[in-house]
Amino acid sequence: MTIQPSRQDSQIVLITGTSTGIGRATALALAAAGWRTIATMRNPERAEALRADAAEAGVELDIRILDVTDAGAIEREADYCRNTYGGLDALVNNAGSATLGSVEALDMKGFRDAMEVNYFGVVAMTKAFMPLLRESRGRVITISSVGGVVGQPFNEAYCAAKFAVEGFLESLQPVAKSVGVGVHLIEPGAVSSDFVANAGVDAAGMLAAAGPYRPALSAYLERTARQFAARAPKHPRMLPGLSWMRCKQGLPPSGFKPPRGRGISSPRRSTTWTAAA
Repeated sequence: MTIQPSRQDSQIVLITGTSTGIGRATALALAAAGWRTIATMRNPERAEALRADAAEAGVELDIRILDVTDAGAIEREADYCRNTYGGLDALVNNAGSATLGSVEALDMKGFRDAMEVNYFGVVAMTKAFMPLLRESRGRVITISSVGGVVGQPFNEAYCAAKFAVEGFLESLQPVAKSVGVGVHLIEPGAVSSDFVANAGVDAAGMLAAAGPYRPALSAYLERTARQFAARAPKHPRMLPGLSWMRCKQGLPPSGFKPPRGRGISSPRRSTTWTAAA
């Protein structure tokens, strides 16, 4: 399926968290389809690798450094979009981080950091870019997680943040729709990417600090590793531009199950899709 830009005269998309994985794949896919793609990332050291990927793919990306927990940087990026491109057609909230550990071993900073990146980052980006999206009658596409639908052991901080994302966007959907802005949630399961590695997960350290939770944590880590190996695609292509553009058109994205009576309800403007196991 060919990914078509929303309008030939204004086809601007901004994606957060594009240094690896889903964000990287989405940026390259949409740029290849003709979207003018603003690819943002927190770590400037990873920008050159994405430039090399874009050059190899024969596409152009506007690579920008953006930390979704920095309110000032977000406002400057919104101003940049308006001043440089004249607006924005689509915002893809993809940036996120994993937080693993038992509830006793994980300190409160870990819980707060998970909320800052995975939840407040989505809220701040959506809020800042909503005026531009209203003007273009654009869309907000957020990469949530199956962890925002079903809680997962030892992922209490991460899942709590993703549940918050779901509540925020499901509540926003009818309000945004009233001003012409579509809202979409994508809830991937296991995807072969650097997401967990980027979180700096130290399995041995987690087990050492787990105390009475060690047997349960050990079993969980082993089971999770097997599931990722068995289910995850070799490349994070089940979630890039094809999937959310199909979602935009009211079609089930490849590799996804349709909603089951919950979540964002309008199939034309706003839909929730969950990655098939």
